Amino acid sequence: MGGRFTYLCLTSSDMKLTKTLLLLNITGILLTSCGGSKQTEEDTTASREQFGQDLKYIQLEDADKPLPTWSDKNTLVYHTIAEPDNLHPTNGTSAMRNEIFQYIHRTLVHLDYRSLELTNGLLKSIPVLNEDGTEYLCELRDEVRWDDGAPITSADVIFTAKANKCVFTDNPHAKPYWENLEDVIPDPDDPLKFTVRMRSAYMHNLVFWGDWPIIQKTFYDPEGILDIHKITDISKEPEDEIVRGQLKGWADQFNAASTGREPGKISGAGPYRISSWDPGISVTITRKENHWTNGSENIYETSYPDKIIYRINKDPNSQILDFKAQVFDGSNYLSTKTLLELQSDSGFNKNYHSRFTDSFNYTYIAMNMRPESTGRPELFNDRDVRMAMSLLTPVQQLNNVINRDMNKRMVGPVSFLKSDFDTTLKPIPYDPAQAAELLDKAGWNDTDGDNIRDKVVDGEKVDFEFSLNYMTNTPDWKDYAAICKEHYEMAGMKVNLNPVDFSILVADARSHDFDMMIGVWGQSAYPEDFTQLWHTQSWSSNGTNYPGFGNEETDALIDSIKVIVDPELRKPLVIRFQRIVYEQQPLIFLFSSLRKNVIHRRFGNAEMYFERPGILLNYLKLIPSDSEPNS
Repeated sequence: MGGRFTYLCLTSSDMKLTKTLLLLNITGILLTSCGGSKQTEEDTTASREQFGQDLKYIQLEDADKPLPTWSDKNTLVYHTIAEPDNLHPTNGTSAMRNEIFQYIHRTLVHLDYRSLELTNGLLKSIPVLNEDGTEYLCELRDEVRWDDGAPITSADVIFTAKANKCVFTDNPHAKPYWENLEDVIPDPDDPLKFTVRMRSAYMHNLVFWGDWPIIQKTFYDPEGILDIHKITDISKEPEDEIVRGQLKGWADQFNAASTGREPGKISGAGPYRISSWDPGISVTITRKENHWTNGSENIYETSYPDKIIYRINKDPNSQILDFKAQVFDGSNYLSTKTLLELQSDSGFNKNYHSRFTDSFNYTYIAMNMRPESTGRPELFNDRDVRMAMSLLTPVQQLNNVINRDMNKRMVGPVSFLKSDFDTTLKPIPYDPAQAAELLDKAGWNDTDGDNIRDKVVDGEKVDFEFSLNYMTNTPDWKDYAAICKEHYEMAGMKVNLNPVDFSILVADARSHDFDMMIGVWGQSAYPEDFTQLWHTQSWSSNGTNYPGFGNEETDALIDSIKVIVDPELRKPLVIRFQRIVYEQQPLIFLFSSLRKNVIHRRFGNAEMYFERPGILLNYLKLIPSDSEPNS
């Protein structure tokens, strides 16, 4: 998987490299001509910012032979801090869901983690767009098969489009992206060929297919209910009551929780299958026998571990004990503090590769700009108040106290790693005095001497009181929230900390039922399409424009940006959009996350990528006792 679709991530620490770690890295790093970096055991960090934009991934040295304490079991136990929201093929938003999809599903195209360029997946080659950028011919690979042995054909691609575009499919976060797909036209003479027709030119008209797994028509629609519906009209409710009832009936079954929970109801074209899901504990995927990828040397199609177990451990102290005991074989969900503590242990370093690497993710605090929709307090609908909150947020203190001064400050919605990042934007400083002036200007004053600002709204005095939501299983977020609460309350506010599970955090955000929340967005190396996070349609449809940002001008910018293919022509509009977001401050932009990668040395082929999820688990190969280092 891997396009420009944005997922809510579960990592929380965002870091700036210390001088000590920087020196270690400069000493050990060797840049290769392919854009990778081969690192020695002493290296602990890797940053594109430090070593230039040519650095695209990290290649690590294989162990010469296993140590006596290393397990020889070809089961990879991967640490995580949360389970996926679901494993439904169309309905879901979590980063963990997307990570597992890399191994159980296949897409038409995907991002090559080594080159950070688009490459073919199920297709024979990357198709070529026509002159106006709206149409292209695709051909599927001959060898690709479903688990029942049936070939993957254009019928499955068409079904995938229908399932995602269907008016009754419960995927509002994804609907805006499918709107531009007009039709998929099968070749009448060759079931492996089809033409994709888009409504308009779009910078991601090819990249688009990297976000959506192709799903088997006969598995998810054995009765052929969707056959009578055209792609061009399935996004609208049928006028005929009988047809409408049939389509709604299919969608109700397709949307059912069991479709994304029960292993027997989950099917994909990838080399692994879901074998078990123990809620709150682990998800296990198992290598398929006689799969069409067997023998492939493509790093995305290999399946070296027999099993991959995603096991949850939320407690930092327990995580340290488990890694010292070699319970886990990998992770990129440790906090900065936890990984630094582990790296100080010689036993851990003997058993594990570990690196801090750049990523395209960023941590933020969102404010509800449209509270009237759910009856929340009308606090952050005022731009001056939002700017005041940014001025009151002690980002540097969060960095120093929680992240050991290891972060990279974000100022807007575009990563500083990208060429269209606006370098003129400067971080909002910590300035309580200026914040107080803005709050006074907005009419929030302490009129009754109780140390809480208040204001008359619709004839009633309202205290400046709000809830700050954050995810329970992310310790750093708890610390962020506690420190922010202290500083906000010194400015005359009452803050109620509200720790919630991931599913509740997302549900409340999508339904606009929150005041303020902490989150992380996981993004991609591809140019930004701001539709999902910032278009007003993604707010009105309960998508992922959580704060309710936007107006006609910003929507017009977003709509223009995404149809301009030439990056030089697109860049001025991206700059303009960044400046509007900066001026309006719908989010308090905190840090660009460094990814904390850990891989056990008992596995060879270890590579670390700047693109999510940072490690390809299927490519890791157990080192046998008589092995030689892999080339």
